[in-house]
Amino acid sequence: MGFLKCLEEYRREERKLAWEGTFREYLEIVRKNPHVCQLAHGRIYNMIKAAGIEQVNGVKKYLFFTGELFGLDRTLQKLVEEYLHPAARRLDVRKRILLLMGPVSGGKSTLVNLLKRGLEKYSRTEEGALYGIKGCPMHEEPLHLIPRELRPAFQNEYGVYVEGELCPVCRVRLETEYGGDIENVLVERVVLSEEKRVGIGTFSPSDPKSQDIAELTGSVDFSTIAEYGSESDPRAYRFDGELNIANRGIMEFQEMLKCDEKFLWNLLSLSQEGNFKAGRFALIYADELIVAHTNEAEYRAFISNKRNEALVSRMIVIKVPYTLKVSEEIKIYEKLIRQSDLKNIHIAPHALRVAATFSVLSRLKESKKQGMDIVKKMKLYNGEDVEGFKEKDVAEFMNEHPDEGMSGVDPRYVINRLSSALIRTDTTCINALDVLRALKDGLDQHPSITREERDRLLNFISIARREYDEIAKKEVQKAFVYSYEESARVLFNNYLDNVEAYCNGFKVRDPITDEELDPDERLMRSIEEQIGITENAKRSFREEILIRISSYARKNKPFDYTCHERLRQAIEKKLFADLKDVVKITTSSKTPDAEQLKRINEVIARLISEHGYCAICANELLKYVGSLLNR
Repeated sequence: MGFLKCLEEYRREERKLAWEGTFREYLEIVRKNPHVCQLAHGRIYNMIKAAGIEQVNGVKKYLFFTGELFGLDRTLQKLVEEYLHPAARRLDVRKRILLLMGPVSGGKSTLVNLLKRGLEKYSRTEEGALYGIKGCPMHEEPLHLIPRELRPAFQNEYGVYVEGELCPVCRVRLETEYGGDIENVLVERVVLSEEKRVGIGTFSPSDPKSQDIAELTGSVDFSTIAEYGSESDPRAYRFDGELNIANRGIMEFQEMLKCDEKFLWNLLSLSQEGNFKAGRFALIYADELIVAHTNEAEYRAFISNKRNEALVSRMIVIKVPYTLKVSEEIKIYEKLIRQSDLKNIHIAPHALRVAATFSVLSRLKESKKQGMDIVKKMKLYNGEDVEGFKEKDVAEFMNEHPDEGMSGVDPRYVINRLSSALIRTDTTCINALDVLRALKDGLDQHPSITREERDRLLNFISIARREYDEIAKKEVQKAFVYSYEESARVLFNNYLDNVEAYCNGFKVRDPITDEELDPDERLMRSIEEQIGITENAKRSFREEILIRISSYARKNKPFDYTCHERLRQAIEKKLFADLKDVVKITTSSKTPDAEQLKRINEVIARLISEHGYCAICANELLKYVGSLLNR
């Protein structure tokens, strides 16, 4: 669609959203669609739910957050199920301030921004439509016009519960402009917008001496006092504070716990009773989700002060930790790099992985469980197979250290170091070693970490390097095996034939001589030893393979070597071991002969076409792996 057509479509949508009618007409809309008068928490919950929900390993994944927040599925499930869902059902939890507490650069601000931008879009849809009294500075719900005495009758007929009272301005206008006739009060469609200060407010603390409480609750309009004669006339007051304009939507309190006490006092009444005090007026009703965010140090200091007990009791605290999944951490870096102007620089495969490995290791706590070290824990959290442990063990390990992920290296530091490597390099490609070097240099320049912490982080860089060494060797060895898949299938089928014969007491038929032979124990052990299967454990491992085959057969699913993670590793390692000498000689030769040069060029072409390398990082990878194999 061309730009002018898009512009025309946009104007058509804007005209459609500009609905205006009387309160009587609005009641017909309510009769047909009661959702238009849902409260703020309900609207936000339904907005998230409407985007879709998936179940992954027993954890709900809310698609609303997909693409912006990574590795926080458990946190988001807690936010939605323990706060927004009951709040949407008008339970008492909605009378609490939502406090997102976590380390810097953990995604708190991103989460709030997603909710704000999502509300803006949702209010433009039919499902998220809402209406307000025309001319009301707080865009309030038109049903507030119904006198309290008549609300039970309205609820019986329409099935809609009415909460809240008219704001001071609308109360005066109802008498002066409409003569108390609520049926003719004008109602309009409300589209939430932070830019236009409709339904979305943001308050940021500054110097308490210069910051005015009017930023929250509005102020007297001195230019109209002469016209209306009194400061207590609502028409002589500007209801334009952040708490006023956030009505019907969301109010973000940035770094709330750094605010002066006088700014927090307003939240006591608003969170518990749903109203606040402004000027010389009665308490003003407000329907809004109050969300604040802070770091753990500020929160601990705040709750240790006994004077803050009243406000603490009115908070729901949701911890927002760093992600503990390497694969999700990589997505964070990819998102931040996409937002930059570095599209002409190639990032080699696994370069971001080593950075993510380093970051995640720094956030993990050592487990007391036998056989579980920090590297295995990282892999288990990432969904990889770890011998002796299963996916269901993840929750148990997380419960072992509830504060896991609340400290460690933040994505911002890694991106700063990546930026340094990307900008300083005089080539158009950076690889994993460049990234590790940049991370290490950053630690040398970091003024705020202790010597012990620096040594600990350097150790994690070394671990990330060792993990990369294994990946690099596998990558090159895979590229060298030209018929890798076919070779793996042949070896796999041969192994299965022998395993089946071994477990069932059969003979194996030689495909060439057609002679019946005993199972090839040497072949089976040469594969099983690659993954540490002992002589005593070989039978149980082989029987496990047969059980897996039977399970796949019952489901009419093909079974190949990739269907069993440990067997896949064993097959790959066996192939690599057989090929190691060829790789070693070819990659380390300073003056390769014609045959070696041909093989190198073929491997480079394969790395580029199938593994995402460019010519520069492919050559660097071959040199590096050659040096590793020669050690």
